[in-house]
Amino acid sequence: MSSKELVELKLVDLDGVTLDRYKVQSVADGEAQVGIPEQNWKRVRASRERVEKQINDGKVVYGVNTGFGKLSDIEIDRADNAKLQLNLLRADAVGVGEPLPIPVVRAMMTLRANSLARGFSGIREETLQLLIDLINSGVHPVVPCKGSVGASGDLAPLSHIAIVLVGEGKAEYKGEILSGAEALKRAGLQPVSLETKEGLALINGTQAMSAVGTIALNEAERVGLAADMAASLTMEALNGVISAFDSELLAVRPHPELEFVASRMRKWLEGSKRITRQGEIRIQDAYSIRCIPQVHGASWQAFNYVNERLSVEINSTTDNPVVLENGEILSGGHFHGQPIALSMDFLKVAAAEWANISERRTERLVNPQLSGLSPFLAPDPGLECGLMVAQYVAASLVSENKVLAHPASVDSIPTSANQEDHVSMGTIASRQAREIIHNSARVIAIEMICASQAIYLEQAEKELAPATRAYLEKIRAICPPLESDRAISDQMEELAQFILNDQSLVDNQWQQKEL
Repeated sequence: MSSKELVELKLVDLDGVTLDRYKVQSVADGEAQVGIPEQNWKRVRASRERVEKQINDGKVVYGVNTGFGKLSDIEIDRADNAKLQLNLLRADAVGVGEPLPIPVVRAMMTLRANSLARGFSGIREETLQLLIDLINSGVHPVVPCKGSVGASGDLAPLSHIAIVLVGEGKAEYKGEILSGAEALKRAGLQPVSLETKEGLALINGTQAMSAVGTIALNEAERVGLAADMAASLTMEALNGVISAFDSELLAVRPHPELEFVASRMRKWLEGSKRITRQGEIRIQDAYSIRCIPQVHGASWQAFNYVNERLSVEINSTTDNPVVLENGEILSGGHFHGQPIALSMDFLKVAAAEWANISERRTERLVNPQLSGLSPFLAPDPGLECGLMVAQYVAASLVSENKVLAHPASVDSIPTSANQEDHVSMGTIASRQAREIIHNSARVIAIEMICASQAIYLEQAEKELAPATRAYLEKIRAICPPLESDRAISDQMEELAQFILNDQSLVDNQWQQKEL
């Protein structure tokens, strides 16, 4: 799906089956609203009827008429069942830290609504409808970013969303932070009074880690393609040897992503007078150039794996207990975030590697002993430092990424008096993945600026391939070449933000696939 199709998208159906990361992004960015098809409403109503039948039959069901976690052996009087659900939200809305960005909160609400719409959670129609109304009316609960251990679900973050439904907590509405009650009032909405199981249905799931992960994955797609483009520009700046990208050569090691990277770069470099063949200037390049298909390709392999796992997760029921179609209400472990925790840790490493190898190419550009170019790409070296310290910044970011890339999922701290004795830390992994991706965008922006400067010093613009020359114009519109030393910190950050948000390279890939 291209960005043009996303702009035209007015309504995303939450049917629990067909949601994808592009649709989630369109809702997160406020480009689309959400709705639930009638067949799903029927499933929601039927699920609720099964819950009420169990209650009327006097059955004891976890989270319906019992306490939670270690308190699950305590049976709750029927008269207190509704109070139990409200108490759950109040007790669990204890997150800390900076609020999650509004697009992430909108994605969380969308994913939770999609899960509930599958009809396995026993929520009432009016409660789910209010969640839909929050999204479509632009009422955004204030959700602190820290406090989830990733099992039993993202309890704290989701509670900060759910508590607004009952008129408590805080929410952003039209740029103003309000009480939950006031935000609902200004949007013309009424709070609900929760009934049996509804509090648990709203908060027991993986939607915080999945929302951050989905947005991070979309950004990673743009960053990965930008890494391929930056590498293409660096190859032109350094007269790289294209022979290492030969399709027949790569076919003897048939990981498809290797050829995807190489074919993409071969296409972008078509018509370049700067690219060389084996033996014309040198026999081979250093690894950071010669092994681009292998290194970038491996990161794309990880990207594809994470994409598959998230595609399943965002169309899953992650509640507990689960209301089955046969009438049983069974307690299981679908709230456990391990599938996403491992995926996000994998994405962290993949994105960090795009930055690692990019920084090494930057070093080759600024180091005169490796490039033969002006030291640090300064027009007047000695008097001017050029881009010397820009490479320091890239090195700093790469080092920071290495710390963040330590897997969150290998850690587990027991909670709920050891009832919940293994947790995923998946939300930590998702937040770290997004931070690494943003750092990597900055590292790649620095490589692009250095390649641009090298091409400027060589006066080689007319020798570039049409595709890379067109992208170079985008870079220089943000950061023109240095004619003398100047502060470019803001321009580096602006280019990184451009990389994180630019959909043009993604659209180009979809067009190629469709052909």
